[in-house]
Amino acid sequence: MISKTDLKTWLHRDISRLDKLLVVLATFVEGCQVHEIGVRAAEGGMRIPKTWNVSNILRRSKGLAIRTPSGWEITETGLERLRQLGLPIGNSAQAKVATELREELAKIGNPDTYAFVEEAIKCYEAHLFRSAIVMSWLAAVDVLRQHVFVNHLKAFNTEAKRVDLKWKTAKTTDDLGRMGEADFLDRIAAISVIGKNVKAELAACLNLRNGCSHPNSLKIGANAVTYHIELLLLNVFKPFST
Repeated sequence: MISKTDLKTWLHRDISRLDKLLVVLATFVEGCQVHEIGVRAAEGGMRIPKTWNVSNILRRSKGLAIRTPSGWEITETGLERLRQLGLPIGNSAQAKVATELREELAKIGNPDTYAFVEEAIKCYEAHLFRSAIVMSWLAAVDVLRQHVFVNHLKAFNTEAKRVDLKWKTAKTTDDLGRMGEADFLDRIAAISVIGKNVKAELAACLNLRNGCSHPNSLKIGANAVTYHIELLLLNVFKPFST
């Protein structure tokens, strides 16, 4: 799935009719009808000429788009064609994760958390993989801190003081940020905010974030980023976002 910004940009480039229709199709998660294609193209600033037979153009695309019971859909081959043109499009797994992240984004009421998650999504969709890992981790930690502050602050402070007598009682979410992230995961696991298996996976995400946040020779591919973000989506954003 491509963004509305990319839709506007690419509909006004010198590309073929078919490619423009594929760009429009790439904005839909499910199949769409011809009139919906026209509406979406207009949203991107392009009116489809009456002389275009949209169905015929797509039918002759040699598998780049197909007609399904729910309407016209772009295929993986069609997405690959758009990638070759230069559009920042991930594979189907990436598109699914990005779509689900945007669904969770709409549920977040805290403006600071919203900004973190939104930036993480933009990095992910733009294939800025190291940045996506860093930003998605920051967003996830922010979600967890907000949840602890609202629901478990007393228990958290008690556990933090038990482990470290020098811990100064946290009264705000910023106070929670005084604790290192690895220690924070240990404390919230100890008071059963997360389970031990979730803590282990989040600790691995933290290690990956640390590897991506400094100049080094670490190489990160799309699949690793998708796994990282999907894990945060399932174990942090979905259960704890408010």
